Amino acid sequence: MSESTTGRFGAPATKLDLDSMDDPRSGEAAVKPCSFRLLLLAAFLVGFLAQSILADTNSRMTPVVRAVLEASPAVVNIQGQKSVVETTDSARQVSKQVNGMGTGVLIDPRGFILTNFHVVDGVRRINVTLSTGQSFIAKTVARDPQTDLAIIRIKPSFDLPVINLGTSQGLMPGETVIAVGNAFGYENTVTTGIVSALHRNVQVNETQQYLDLIQTDASINPGNSGGPLLNIDGEMIGLNVAVRAGAQGIGFAIPVDNALEIATKMMSIEELESNWHGMATLSMSKNEGHVTVARVDRNSPAESCGISRGDLVERIGTVQIRRPLDIERALLGHRSGEQIPVLLRRDDQEITLDLTIASRTSSRPTIPAKMDSFDSATWETLGLILQEEPARSLRELELPYDGGMRVVSVRSESSAAQQGVKEGDILVRFHRWTTASQSDIQYLVDHAESLSKAGALKFYIVRGDKTHYAQMEVATRKNNVK
Repeated sequence: MSESTTGRFGAPATKLDLDSMDDPRSGEAAVKPCSFRLLLLAAFLVGFLAQSILADTNSRMTPVVRAVLEASPAVVNIQGQKSVVETTDSARQVSKQVNGMGTGVLIDPRGFILTNFHVVDGVRRINVTLSTGQSFIAKTVARDPQTDLAIIRIKPSFDLPVINLGTSQGLMPGETVIAVGNAFGYENTVTTGIVSALHRNVQVNETQQYLDLIQTDASINPGNSGGPLLNIDGEMIGLNVAVRAGAQGIGFAIPVDNALEIATKMMSIEELESNWHGMATLSMSKNEGHVTVARVDRNSPAESCGISRGDLVERIGTVQIRRPLDIERALLGHRSGEQIPVLLRRDDQEITLDLTIASRTSSRPTIPAKMDSFDSATWETLGLILQEEPARSLRELELPYDGGMRVVSVRSESSAAQQGVKEGDILVRFHRWTTASQSDIQYLVDHAESLSKAGALKFYIVRGDKTHYAQMEVATRKNNVK
């Protein structure tokens, strides 16, 4: 018997016919063919939708997206306030506070950040925000105004992701590049473009000139300065500089190889900790994963432990060595007198030597206890103590110079120091001489009075395997300069 009643939603509800149910004692419930087909259809639809979603995700996961995902955790936003002087309509100069902004890249898990000098210059309180949103106060630890580079540091309680460093060698006009930065204060802005040209020189003003830049049509706006220019593999191949505000389709970046050369000097244990290892190294192919020792200083820690010119440095401590910057990173933080194992490859054999870090002040005095007349004269007029460098040293570096003068010491606040000349640099050309010799320098000293009125003189120095140039002023002889 069946009986109809009104259901909850007003539809007729039919009483179940218990006699038509399967007997539960049979142990199996009969599955009707219609129900089975519905189950198959549902399974097919679920699988089809899952594959469609996966295919859609894969199609959107382009090389550019992968590059940005890989690099973004190592890109930081930099903000702070700085004082600027403005001229009013009444020609009166007034000082005002403005908000500064820029970008930086993490190059060491302990919180060392590479950025542009102009981003942090004059900033009283540098605020750094990670991609995770965490904020820290940073301190400037090294700077190079001439190349517009600086290193700042934050001190988190955990290791940080670092940028994947590529090389600017072999860049091709037309290849895809990606800029990431804090454009106009909009953090983590991503723009894409191509390498438009290479080796561009840009004169910004009377005091700032950029050499050998990468030109790109990826948008690089104020706030992008100090951020990475990436290749399609997510490797940093340049450090962005916003030198043409408002320009459409024209942006510039410092080649990463040039930036890292300066960063290596700024992060050196000599610069930051007054310690010394005494070896100069050159990068090999990035795929080989090591650097070669180009020079070992006499009586240095490197010489004492047995390191020789031509050795390939593969690891220092626990740090794998792929470029000269890694050597300084590996030794940074170790105390004077501490031994660090160095893994080398020599004549296709691996050897391990113990390098003992030495204090620069105790191992290599900044100013010799006694200076001869030539040293005293160059110290007064040029702010330098120099010694002759044999031509063979430069030929070993495959550089086209017939000798020069090695910088032994630099007087602080001298014109040379302001131009970024450092101990260990080799002065190869000065004024009108194609080779800087002791007799040439003596001529400058003897004519310091007239040359001091002639303005800055152009000079060239060799640092590592690169040649740089700048201009310095010659001071007059004064008896009270010591």
